[in-house]
Order: sequence, then C-alpha cells, then structure tokens
Amino acid sequence: MNFYTRKWIKPEDLNPNGSLFGGTLLRWIDEEAVIYAIVQLGNPKVVTKYISEINFVSSAQQGDIIEMGIEAVQFGRTSLTMRCEVRNKITRKTILSIDKLVFVNLDEDGNPAPHHKTEITYAYMGIERNGE
Repeated sequence: MNFYTRKWIKPEDLNPNGSLFGGTLLRWIDEEAVIYAIVQLGNPKVVTKYISEINFVSSAQQGDIIEMGIEAVQFGRTSLTMRCEVRNKITRKTILSIDKLVFVNLDEDGNPAPHHKTEITYAYMGIERNGE
C-alpha cells in the first residue's frame, strides 16, 4: 500500500475530547479514495457506493502528522474496490482501517457504466501510464 497524502492535525480538526474528529477523517478518506478511483478509471464521474466497517484503532492529536494509504483490491464491471489505512507518519501506528470502499464508474447520464479496467494503470482522462 502506498501512502501519498499527509495531513497535519490542527485545532479545527479536533473533537471535544481533543483528538481528531472521526467525521473529519472520514471526509478526508472519501476524498482521497474518489481521487484514486478517478485516476484509476480515467473518468471524473465516479461516486462512492459502499464503505465497510470502519475500525478506529487509535487516535491522533493536535500536531500529529497522519498519512492515508489506499490500495485497489478488486475491479468489477462498473466498480473499483479499495482498502484504506490511516497511520501516524512518525510512529507508523495505525489510526484507522477500512477493508472495503467501493466506487462506481458513471456514464454521462449518471448511470453505472463499464470501465474496462482490470488492473492498476494510473490512467487519467484517456492518458495511461502503466507502472509509473
């Protein structure tokens, strides 16, 4: 799993307990995952279909730097399934894990559409760069 996106936990990201608010983290994960799906499928019209159980393992505090990892695990006919891990950048301690995030490829009318992908290609808007 590659960890590309990092976030610095600031006061506005905290809950009343002084730790990272779970809703904020989930918003960041959904955004990271949809960007990953858009790049993989080469289509800006992708939507979140399903997110499995969310396992909050540990918390993050103000000043912590966290990193998000996303990995494609399955290509369906119209969907892409990924898994996610968020960890503390310095300690490498897992903060959260999600086994299954499913995104659906849409056509111009907003209907599920086949994407014809079977492996990670790092494609975007019809430009493919295999293995980069």
